[in-house]
Amino acid sequence: MTNPLLADWTGDFALPPFAALRDADFGPAFDAALAEARANIAAIADNAEPATFANTIAALELAEEALSRVAGTFYNLAGADSTPAREALQRDLAPKMSAFASEVTMNARLFQRIETLWQARETLGLSPEEARVLDLTRRGFVRAGALLEGAARDRMTAVKERLAVLSTEFTQNLLADERDWFMPLQPEDLEGLPDFVVATARAAAEERGREGHVVTLSRSLIVPFLQFSPRRALREKAYEAWTARGANGGATDNRALAAEILKLREERARLLGYDSFAAYKLETEMAKTPDRVRDLLMRVWEPARDKAMEDAGILTAMMHEDGVNGALEAWDWRYYAEKRRARDHAIDEAALKPYLSLDAMIEAAFDCAARLFGLAFRPLDVPLYHPDARAWEVTREGRHMAVFVGDYFARASKRSGAWCSAFRQQRKLGGEVRPVVVNVCNFAKPAKGEPALLSWDDARTLFHEFGHALHQMLSDVTFEMISGTSVARDFVELPSQLYEHWLEVPEVIEAHARHVKTGAAMPKEMLERLLAARNFDQGFATVEYVASALVDLAFHEGAAPADPMAAQAALLEAIGMPPAIRMRHATPHFAHVFAGDGYSAGYYSYMWSEVMDADAFEAFEETGDAFDPDTANRLEKWVLSAGGSQEAETLYTAFRGRMPGVEALLRGRGLAG
Repeated sequence: MTNPLLADWTGDFALPPFAALRDADFGPAFDAALAEARANIAAIADNAEPATFANTIAALELAEEALSRVAGTFYNLAGADSTPAREALQRDLAPKMSAFASEVTMNARLFQRIETLWQARETLGLSPEEARVLDLTRRGFVRAGALLEGAARDRMTAVKERLAVLSTEFTQNLLADERDWFMPLQPEDLEGLPDFVVATARAAAEERGREGHVVTLSRSLIVPFLQFSPRRALREKAYEAWTARGANGGATDNRALAAEILKLREERARLLGYDSFAAYKLETEMAKTPDRVRDLLMRVWEPARDKAMEDAGILTAMMHEDGVNGALEAWDWRYYAEKRRARDHAIDEAALKPYLSLDAMIEAAFDCAARLFGLAFRPLDVPLYHPDARAWEVTREGRHMAVFVGDYFARASKRSGAWCSAFRQQRKLGGEVRPVVVNVCNFAKPAKGEPALLSWDDARTLFHEFGHALHQMLSDVTFEMISGTSVARDFVELPSQLYEHWLEVPEVIEAHARHVKTGAAMPKEMLERLLAARNFDQGFATVEYVASALVDLAFHEGAAPADPMAAQAALLEAIGMPPAIRMRHATPHFAHVFAGDGYSAGYYSYMWSEVMDADAFEAFEETGDAFDPDTANRLEKWVLSAGGSQEAETLYTAFRGRMPGVEALLRGRGLAG
């Protein structure tokens, strides 16, 4: 029987054959795809013809096509719908895939062909995109260790293989802790909880085959529980479990893994001649140096901390008025902040959520994309990897642009957080290929027959991830290696964070935020209160984020700490971390940093991009029209369709005419002045 992963995908839009897939198919498919990729790489490296762009760089771009197809399917499923078999294969694949990558980048004959082309690049008559791809290919090989020799070369390969294993273990430990913990609620424990929290807790119990109600470590459940439960002891128990993920001792403890990862990253950077991993990592980003990152973070830290300390005093007084003496604790903050929001802004989350149904917010995101970029979305009835996932065909003036998959509900088999990925990326090399893009979220799944209702933060997350999806769907380049979100890490969050702004455009809310039962528009006074409170608790939100970014930077800037937890504590004390706020991501569950290299020494990038997104939306506001066609066209041309075809700063300057300062960010967060 033919392995469905290796056969031609002839179904609708050449989607992965989800209905035919079995876990047992993946191992043999990887073996076959790796063998094919190795043969293709060898043919390029051993080609007796002189090196040309076509027979070396372009050929290299297509050499791993089958492997990319198999891996794109497997790793998306491993993150969104894990099984024991997939987890076991992921552990097995980690060193194999790392070893293959090292084989390619350490192939001396292959690198010599690339180097020959790069040295003669001015004489090759390359297009700007081809020149960019040649430069990035050569840079990637050098940064992977292609110029190393002897023992250093061998050690680099071993370091990268070990890092791949450790990152996989870190991810799976975190998933295990999140999957296995829950807190049963007795009937009296439901006191004070809005109906939507009670319903979510009941649905979480049903998913685990239990009667009654439970709190899990899914953000979509634990955060509203912390906001609304008047039972302080239960809030403390839930909060401490949430923040102890990866630090519970035993087989799933991530603290030793984090220490080893940091040590190996430092060694990797020094093998390549860099003073630190941060210096190595930031060299190719917009920030360039650790000093520039720290300067941005500290310019935001001081006003954010001042605001948070001011807010802490107000919340402490509210707590004392409730008869609770002592200091405000981390498990108290969200509870009293929610009471303060209701008091000062008359915002009732239970009254707000019926206007923010999942279906309505999806339509809002689609409508904004239609108005800005002329996109249309048609629901598809196609087999997908999980019953909760759904798909749409994306077109523009009748032309197929992409398939978009939305997988929105939390489940035990899905890792936490929200992300955008692709089963297939856009390219033109070898024929027009349009992307298959997926947004994965962890919203609370409603009880059977009930509509899914979002919080305002959930709706913002939906728009954020859809901004990433647009970056993929509107990509219009020849080479996959620079398509879509294949850009500098501190530029990749610009489209996503920028798209969040359209959620707050009054005409969008007026059109789409309609009561899920009555169809009535959100009352004007509710909308006004909601928008007036947009910067509510920004001191807290900014402090917990910037603290995490500063710890990440410190971990990678000098010698790796022998005890990351002690180093984390020392840095938080040095910057004056408010006692009632903790890092958004403490080290043992800091997946952005330790589940792979993506955001290592790069968690700051959300804020770096926010400097640009605040400024970019002001470009629309300056026209008086949030959907100004000319501005939208420039955004698509220079950002969304361009991928990594030029340096990020060049692309942003072409869109806006200049690079921004931090002032727009501070204004946007209500921290200016």
